[in-house]
Amino acid sequence: MKSTPLHWIGESVRDLLLLVPLPMVRVLFLTLLAVVLLWILSLPRRETTAPESDGRSGANLKVGAAIALVMQLAIYTLL
Repeated sequence: MKSTPLHWIGESVRDLLLLVPLPMVRVLFLTLLAVVLLWILSLPRRETTAPESDGRSGANLKVGAAIALVMQLAIYTLL
């Protein structure tokens, strides 16, 4: 089997990632979800609401995204 520079890079990245312990991977994953949740909540309302909406309750996408992220955080924290 021929080995190319891309194989060397891929093996190097894989070897580096194998050094990260699984509990730390879990912490990093949960942190990523929490950061995305904070980012979603900090978005201005005009960015998450359709321009043609007239104030209906389902028009703001932040609420649904926040609920989904909180549910994911809860599930992955308990698993």
